Formats: sequence, structure tokens, C-alpha cells
Amino acid sequence: MPVTCRTLAAALLVLGLVGCASTPPSPGSTAENDPYETTNRKIFAFNDNLDKHFAKPLAQFYTDHVPDGARDGIHNFLTNLDQPVIFANDVLQGEAELAAQTLGRFAFNSTFGIGGFMDEWAKAGRPEHTTDFGVTLGVWGVDEGPYLVLPVLGPSNPRDAVGTGVDEVLDPSTWITWRSDIYFKLGRGGLGLVDERAQNLETLDQIERTSVDFYATMRSLYRQHRQAEINHGQPNIENLPNF
Repeated sequence: MPVTCRTLAAALLVLGLVGCASTPPSPGSTAENDPYETTNRKIFAFNDNLDKHFAKPLAQFYTDHVPDGARDGIHNFLTNLDQPVIFANDVLQGEAELAAQTLGRFAFNSTFGIGGFMDEWAKAGRPEHTTDFGVTLGVWGVDEGPYLVLPVLGPSNPRDAVGTGVDEVLDPSTWITWRSDIYFKLGRGGLGLVDERAQNLETLDQIERTSVDFYATMRSLYRQHRQAEINHGQPNIENLPNF
């Protein structure tokens, strides 16, 4: 089975960072589930510098020079390729209705959407959603573990890093091989990163401009977003005060 660089990096970094017990926690980091905050901030600064000098300019160039219709088609195609993994996780989470929607979306867009380049499912007013094995583990009750910032990969935790590896196994393209398939897989990965960064150009700029502490803001947003995905958008009522 081929192993992607993303999966290998995530596994190695989790093992390394979780083992950094000698790294002293910063004040208040325990409440944020961030015992390795000192190390995480250094990696965050490295990632931010890499983003400013490489990922963001590339995404901006892509946005400025590739027509909207072409960018939409690429985004739709990449999203359609993710549907088998989403379907598998819907099933593992026991979400029969969501699984049926995901299967219908994949079949509909792969045919009537010309291989997924057109999102005919959304045009028909049908709902869409995303999920992954990190969310599945959360639904199963697995604790997130300490907050981590992984080089290049960004915000994570042991649960989500393991989930990334399992999602690679669940992805049919991991198992299907053909001549020169490596170019397809590299192209998919590269386009996926550029597309995702381009989708969030204005959002991340606004978050950074309005944040007193960009690191702390991103940490909070990441943890809230992941919890919302685990709750399927429902509010978390576990820690509400007892009136």
C-alpha cells in the first residue's frame, strides 16, 4: 500500500511532539489543552512564514489568473474525489441518511456533473457536508488529546492526525494504481492545497487583522470547528452551567 508524505509526516510528528514532555507549558495552556504551547508556537511561526512567502502568493496568483469558472470546476472535481472517504465515514458514524446523501451526490455529480467538474447536486438544492475519520473517532468518544501544530500541516491533535492516516487508507485512489498514477496523485495533492488556500484568502487575512494573538485565535477556532463537526452542527451542551 502506498503511503503518502502527509500521512507519514503526521504519524512521525505526533509521536515526536507528544513525547516532548520536557517542554514546559505556558500559563493558561492547560485550559486550552495545549501543554506543548512553547513548541507549537515555534512551529506556528514557521508555518506562518512559509504561508506568507509561498502558499499565499501562489493562491493569490491562482485566484488572479485562473478564471472563476475554471477554479469552480477544479474545486468541484477535487470535492467529488473526496466523496468516497466521506461516505465511508458517514457509514462508520452510523449516519445512514448522510451516507445516502453522499452516495447520491457522488453518483449524480460523477455522471450529470461530467466527472464532478459541475456540482449539479448543489444546483438541485440538495445539502452537502464533509467529514473525516478524525470526526468519526470523536463521534465514537475518543478524546482529542493535546493540541498540536504540525509543520506544514498546521493545527491538529493526535486523534485528527491518526484520522488523516486512516482517511488515506479509505481513499480508493490509494489502492488503485496505473501507469504514471503518481502524477495524478501529486497533481491532486498540489491542486488541493492551492484550492483550499485560495478558498480562505480573505477569511484568514481578516482573522489575522482582528486577532490580538493570531496563534491563540487559530487554536480556538480549530478546536471549536472540529467539535462542531463531531456534533454535526448541534450546540455542545455538556459544559453549560447548572442553573
